[in-house]
Amino acid sequence: MDRIVRLREYLADCRRAVSWATPIASSGRLTRVSGLVMEAVGLRLPVGSQCHIHIPGGQSIEAEVAGFSGDRLFIMPATDIYGVMPGARVVPDNPMAAQPPRPGMRYIPRRRAQDRVRQVPVGDSLLGRVLDGAGRPLDGLGPLSLERRVPLYSRPINPLERAPIRQTLDVGVRALNGLLTVGRGQRLGLFAGSGVGKSVLLGMMARMTEADVVVVGLIGERGREVKEFIERILGAEGMARAVVVAAPADHPPLMRLNGAAYAMSIAEYFRDQGKHVLLIMDSLTRYAMAQREVALAIGEPPATKGYPPSVFAKLPQLAERAGNGRSGSGSITAFFTVLMEGDDQQDPIADAARAILDGHIVLSRDLADAGHYPAIDIEASISRAQPDLLSDEALERTRRFKYLYSRYMRSRDLLAVGAYVPGADVVLDEGVRLYPRMQQYLMQGMREHSTLDEARAGLEEVLG
Repeated sequence: MDRIVRLREYLADCRRAVSWATPIASSGRLTRVSGLVMEAVGLRLPVGSQCHIHIPGGQSIEAEVAGFSGDRLFIMPATDIYGVMPGARVVPDNPMAAQPPRPGMRYIPRRRAQDRVRQVPVGDSLLGRVLDGAGRPLDGLGPLSLERRVPLYSRPINPLERAPIRQTLDVGVRALNGLLTVGRGQRLGLFAGSGVGKSVLLGMMARMTEADVVVVGLIGERGREVKEFIERILGAEGMARAVVVAAPADHPPLMRLNGAAYAMSIAEYFRDQGKHVLLIMDSLTRYAMAQREVALAIGEPPATKGYPPSVFAKLPQLAERAGNGRSGSGSITAFFTVLMEGDDQQDPIADAARAILDGHIVLSRDLADAGHYPAIDIEASISRAQPDLLSDEALERTRRFKYLYSRYMRSRDLLAVGAYVPGADVVLDEGVRLYPRMQQYLMQGMREHSTLDEARAGLEEVLG
């Protein structure tokens, strides 16, 4: 018995000694910096791990492991790399997660899942705040009151466990409510070139949509537009229930990628609280461009028009995180803007986005140039969830409106030069008669709010 007692005392002393000991912090060193990618040796870290690069003056640069080749790690900076020197020390955020590459090493320490996955702050205190892609405040309202931390990249929900899209969502825009009905949990793309009223339409939806929380991700846009969107377009009314994550174009590509993922994590947090979330991501194209910069920097070959294959793998991974949650939880209704270079709808990112989203809203430059706002091209737009949201009678009204509108638009040149004889086409005659009312129905002021019931009643009135 005495031997057992002495053994227990000895083990207790060992535990105390271990608890007092300071673990040896593994570190590596930089060997190469080329463009956006940095190479380091002396560490073994999993892809996605966070680390810091020490520079003179006691400062450090945030970075993330983006890949590896043999014993070399490819590291992407999350901030500017001014001041980095050859041989700079690379220290992982979690020293216990690192493994020095020692020959013959067999023991791999056990690590918790949160040691390997980046955590970001979420909580109700984020409402009304403006953050960067790393969760740091940009609005000067003081530090965040952290309530909880969640993984930056979450596991996808089993598609069979998701609640179906069965409830309509009032977005406050007459053309959308009446002709492109949106459902709770739907994911739509807003396809537009530059300068056709995309930001104004997003601001209208952010202010008028029936949602508990609005999460806005401004990814890769001009820095000037961030403040303008918050103050002029979103306004105090919209910011009261909104969280804005801003990663402008001058931020490193890794920060832009993390900004989009962080906005999605915030939306998922509120969805899991049972709330209905409106997510506005501006833009999905800039997100794809950031991934292209990262992939090309670490040596991935380009495929379609300069975009590596990983870009087209990342897009559905981001989009699939939105949507309805499990039955009984909340929803994320997402609007992803897609920039069409030169108004080309066959752009590879636009083409891929159409395939993975539940509908697309196309903004027309011709309509914008004519002063028709919002410049929604009803002929080219579609909501794939609409048949499940409307009755047969309501669907027939939307079909008839689009048919008459399309017939008029296709014959507009003939009408302008007087080459059409009234009475030759009964359908076109009706389209000509109703066009002024249809055009008035599709136009809406920036501050004008049209409810779902008003939009349906107005559609019935237009068609007589």
